Amino acid sequence: MPNIKIFSGSSHRELSHKIADRLGMELGKVVTKKFSNQETCVEIGESVRGEDVYIVQSGCGEINDNLMELLIMINACKIASASRVTAVIPCFPYARQDKKDKVGSRAPISAKLVANMLSVSGADHIITMDLHASQIQGFFDIPVDNLYAEPAVLKWIKENIPEWKNCTIVSPDAGGAKRVTSIADRLNVDFALIHKERKKANEVDRMVLVGDVTDRVAILVDDMADTCGTVCHAADKLISAGATKVYAILTHGIFSGPAISRINNACFEAVVVTNTIPQEEKMKTCPKIQVIDISMILAEAIRRTHNGESVSYLFSHVPL
Repeated sequence: MPNIKIFSGSSHRELSHKIADRLGMELGKVVTKKFSNQETCVEIGESVRGEDVYIVQSGCGEINDNLMELLIMINACKIASASRVTAVIPCFPYARQDKKDKVGSRAPISAKLVANMLSVSGADHIITMDLHASQIQGFFDIPVDNLYAEPAVLKWIKENIPEWKNCTIVSPDAGGAKRVTSIADRLNVDFALIHKERKKANEVDRMVLVGDVTDRVAILVDDMADTCGTVCHAADKLISAGATKVYAILTHGIFSGPAISRINNACFEAVVVTNTIPQEEKMKTCPKIQVIDISMILAEAIRRTHNGESVSYLFSHVPL
């Protein structure tokens, strides 16, 4: 592919390599290092003049360092005369801070701040996956392609859950109802949702199941799981409501704090995540975690963007 360069940040090199391999390319040379005072320094090791540049950096691990590294990489390419710079951000950082709540009216809208920072650093285009709220696309004045893991999730369900025709797709909170109904419609099965009341962030107070899961396989679907309090509570609720098995399918498996021990103690058959965030270390300590590879979706989005083709095909199909 002429006039295209793909660079990887340090957050998820394995995913970047998979994307480059899929496109039949090598990753561009870039050196990222830190000075002794912890300032980030990035040196692009090859010419990008007049090139279509893609920088892959996920919002995981040391989130603030990785975000700063991405901004510096974008700026370095921009002032080195790249014709277009696209940030490929599989898991968008700060996506949960997207609005002011009734309770804490002095809360920041950090997702908008991150959008401004990316624009000011020189990004011309953003490719991301399963934004926590699709309205975040409106925080940008540049084009944003929000890809969906849904086609890959549907494929996984049909290939790995033999009883999928007799299942119920469940949303662990009211906010994910739209995502869940979309999957349930595509599979032609029922859906349910769990209404939760939170006293404070990361702590769930009580849960109410709306829908029927008696003698069925329940598949919990959400866009991300952090400390896993919600999904593990939800799994217990589903088992007590008569579900035969419980699976969890989550696009972004952040798994911070007590998440892994909670999953190990919970009654899941499997917890399925995509590789927008590296999972190798967590899989060693938690055998229930399984990974869906989404590198081909991102690679195909890059190829189509570079060639000026439509990306909407990827909203309902997994590239072969």
